[in-house]
Amino acid sequence: MTNPSARIGILTVSDRASAGIYEDRGGPAIVDTLTAYLTSPWDAVRRVIPDEQPLIERTLCELVDQEGCSLVVTTGGTGPSPRDVTPEATVAVCSRLMPGFGELMRTVSLREVPTAILSRQTAGLRGSCLIINLPGKPSAIRTSLDAVFPAVPYCLDLIGGARLETDPGVLVAFRPRT
Repeated sequence: MTNPSARIGILTVSDRASAGIYEDRGGPAIVDTLTAYLTSPWDAVRRVIPDEQPLIERTLCELVDQEGCSLVVTTGGTGPSPRDVTPEATVAVCSRLMPGFGELMRTVSLREVPTAILSRQTAGLRGSCLIINLPGKPSAIRTSLDAVFPAVPYCLDLIGGARLETDPGVLVAFRPRT
C-alpha cells in the first residue's frame, strides 16, 4: 500500500501580493524547494492573504484543522515593521513553540546578510502539524529551509504528522537509527 499524499500548507502573507500589486514569489519558491527535497507524494494547499493577524490566525487554523496539513510553511510578515505580524499569529494558534527553528534560520541567514537579525521567524506545533515561518525573499526562503528541513521529517514523525521522505542527493533528513 502506498503512503497517502502529505498535505503541506503554503501561506504567503503580503498586503501587496494579496491585492495583486505584485506577483507572489515566496509561495512558488517554497513549492520549488519542497519539490526538490521531497520524494514522497505531497499536495500543496496554497493561500495568499494580507498582513492581518486575525486573518493569518484563521488561515493557519483552517490549513491545519480543516485541510489536514501536517506541515504549514509561511512566507512574509516576519520583519520588524508594524504590519509584520506572522510570528504573533503563529504563536497565538500553536500549543507549543519550537524556538530552535527560528534561531537556526537567523544564524544561517546572518552569514549572508547582516539584516537577518531583524527577522522574527519562529515555528510551533498545532496538533500533529508543524508551522514554520520563513522570510519573504525567495533566496532567504531556500537558505532557511536548507538549514531546518533536515529535522522536519523526524519532527513530523514525533508529532504524528505525515511521513516525508527526502531525496538524499538534495537534502538528507535526519532520523535516528532504530
